[in-house]
Amino acid sequence: MEVIIIGAGLAGSEAALQLAKRDIKVKLYEMRPNKMTGAHTSGNCAEFVCSNSLGSSDILNAGGLLKKEMELLGGELIKIAYEHSVPAGNALAIAREDFSNAVTKTLEENDNIEIIREELSSIPEGYVIIASGPLTSDKLSESIQTFTEAEHLHFFDAIAPIVEIDSIDFNKAFWGARYDKGEPSYINCPMTKEEYENFYNILINSPKIETHDIDKGSFFESCLPVEVLASRGIDTLRFGPMKPVGLIDKRTGMENYAVVQLRQDNSAKTLFNLVGFQTNLKWGAQKELVHSIPGLENANIVRYGVMHRNTFINSSVVLNPTFETKKRKGLFFAGQITGTEGYTESIAGGLLAGINMARRIQGIEPVIFPKETMLGALSNYITDKAHLEHISKRDGSLRYLPPQPINSNWAIVSPIELTKTERKNKKLKAEKLANRAIEAIKKLQSEIVL
Repeated sequence: MEVIIIGAGLAGSEAALQLAKRDIKVKLYEMRPNKMTGAHTSGNCAEFVCSNSLGSSDILNAGGLLKKEMELLGGELIKIAYEHSVPAGNALAIAREDFSNAVTKTLEENDNIEIIREELSSIPEGYVIIASGPLTSDKLSESIQTFTEAEHLHFFDAIAPIVEIDSIDFNKAFWGARYDKGEPSYINCPMTKEEYENFYNILINSPKIETHDIDKGSFFESCLPVEVLASRGIDTLRFGPMKPVGLIDKRTGMENYAVVQLRQDNSAKTLFNLVGFQTNLKWGAQKELVHSIPGLENANIVRYGVMHRNTFINSSVVLNPTFETKKRKGLFFAGQITGTEGYTESIAGGLLAGINMARRIQGIEPVIFPKETMLGALSNYITDKAHLEHISKRDGSLRYLPPQPINSNWAIVSPIELTKTERKNKKLKAEKLANRAIEAIKKLQSEIVL
């Protein structure tokens, strides 16, 4: 018995490793490097594209809880991520090339996995996991669209610039962590009011790369380009990615008007990305903008920001909470193509699909994770029509409007009974939700974890 997995990104790689350790043969198809996407830079598996951060590792944070759940469930990529982490305060950030190389090597050395470097242009028969990601090729997209009998949904995502540390002026920039939490692993470029207003004026007047098929309403709110945020008002960035709160320059003892943060991007600590600076500005404009930031006047930009279209299915119509399709047993989807957003969520989707595909092959019904867990909350939420807006058609049927992609958050988890006093204490509420989720996962460990 063998499983075909389409896509060796985060979800596909995790699913392959889950199946392989259950002694199930896997054919893992990856079209790169023979056919590249508009965002990837290599043919390696599990390549991080937009950022090198998986977000918080604190279980009192929704994303941190999801990481803990994956650890308890025997997640393979989360283990490799911790092995190749770089300093990022309470966040789990990775040296992206080291991580991708390690995952690729792990897959290549596994006797149960065969990596096939070619594009699949249609959905094959048999046991299949489609983890082709948000950058699914046009041919495969057409095949998926035919199968789902529905148009794809899409939003646009952007990548932030990366600079060399040796080109940063530390007479102006300083190391620090917000509220001094964790080690001072971020580079901070402070701005006065005048410097910020100059930066803002450059930003809002900079030319953008024209992308003719961009739907202005289709940006994912958590990944808005910096120029889109700026268009909402002059102070939007100061209360967003450039907020100075909790960042004190020890040299002056002052909290500045605005701050640009940079996060380590590779293990050698030579490259840093601008946090929250996803952009679709023309490259010349990006250079001018970055060089207007105090401390980055002579920064060497090694990668400019770009924008790409992300494609995903309407999982509420297509999938069960197990990530198996409603129309065809043995066909699963996993990762961002399901409508989840974020690296952690992509890995979690691959974990869920891999576990449930193995159960399907073994003649066991796929497991639906409880909504008390973060993984269960995500899988149940994106496959539930109840929260979607809809339009009644003339024939009496409903047309469901496109949802926004979603990442881990407390609002989708089943509520917990709390007293009035407890409801006001956010930390206590998070503790209770996290502990409840961990207990629920531990009850499933014996039948799921190898």
